[in-house]
Amino acid sequence: MERSQEGQGWRLPDDPLGAFCRENHIALPGATSGPLRGLTFAAKDVFAVAGARTGNGHPDWLRTHAAETATAPAVQRLLDAGASLIGKTRTDELCYSLSGENYHYGTPCNPRDPARVPGGSSSGSASAVAGGLADFALGTDCGGSVRLPASYCGLYGMRPTHGVIPLDGVPAFAPSFDTAGWFAREPGLLQRVGRVLLSVDTPPRAFRRLLIGADAFGLVAPDVAEALASAIKSVQARAGLAPESVSLAEGALDDWAATFRTIQAAEIWTSLGTWIETTQPVFGPGVKERFAAAAQVEPGIAERARAHRAAIVTRIAALLQPGVLLCLPTAPRPAPPKGLPADDIEVTYRNQAMNLLCIAGLAGLPQISLPLAELSGLPIGLSIIAGRGADIDLLGLAASL
Repeated sequence: MERSQEGQGWRLPDDPLGAFCRENHIALPGATSGPLRGLTFAAKDVFAVAGARTGNGHPDWLRTHAAETATAPAVQRLLDAGASLIGKTRTDELCYSLSGENYHYGTPCNPRDPARVPGGSSSGSASAVAGGLADFALGTDCGGSVRLPASYCGLYGMRPTHGVIPLDGVPAFAPSFDTAGWFAREPGLLQRVGRVLLSVDTPPRAFRRLLIGADAFGLVAPDVAEALASAIKSVQARAGLAPESVSLAEGALDDWAATFRTIQAAEIWTSLGTWIETTQPVFGPGVKERFAAAAQVEPGIAERARAHRAAIVTRIAALLQPGVLLCLPTAPRPAPPKGLPADDIEVTYRNQAMNLLCIAGLAGLPQISLPLAELSGLPIGLSIIAGRGADIDLLGLAASL
């Protein structure tokens, strides 16, 4: 097989979807035995792979960073379990977007509707799995970068408990929110991959209560809520529990999202501000404005947001005791069309989605987006969330569906 330009790996796989990186392609065979033997996976171009450069969604990042000398533990665990890496996948610029539209590299295809965005920032990973180019894929999820593309592309997408999967070998973004995540077309495979990444072999535990986030469902249009109703019934039947309506934020989910955005922006500028000021990269619409705003977050404002976050975490912990399951929409609507004005993407889609996505992020909780519903032929995800450390329990329930 041909070597890549990085000096390791093999020829780039056929890629009609524009999901894979070309400039820093690398592929590696998995171990000859293991629970994932014979499967293929792709990795978002933020995970270090020894011998290749990390692009982080921007040509200037690629240009200013040398080839990696070690492979990220998340990637290595999958290789050691027998899965073969077939390539790195496109991501939004420095991961600071949820659309999947990259100003420099273009937009990976959403196989469910090529006229619509795949969602970001793990756009290429979602595209590769939804289009059948890889069996599963690694992404990262800070503000929703696995969960939202999973909803838009009709995939199972997992954001684990914050901190349970090491992020060594991944550029810091907003560290108190950053997680590794993964996509699969089948729930059983989502669970198998999860056991490898989480290094857990214990059986899943049953849930005792099923909560429905009433204020979360109040944020979506009636047709979206109706489309998700049958998905809720599937979860209810499999869990064997009667649903209980609950108000998560007592009408303040927009305040929760604002708190998330403030802390996230402050952490992002701490992580990336020096590189941005030194390199002066060109950013596309939307991303440019977000970084400019991140540079202006005052320490006092960030500190007040952190105090608010602590109160939110206390509230969520009281609701999601061990054995409690929460259902809510993953996103307010199906994927938007490509090429919308930045203002529409920012307000109508990104900010409204963050009202739902911020919940697990603020509290560091595991969340799975389940592709159990459609609206006008487009996928829309139902999410299940549980308390910290209940990752295997969620994966077991998802697999049983």
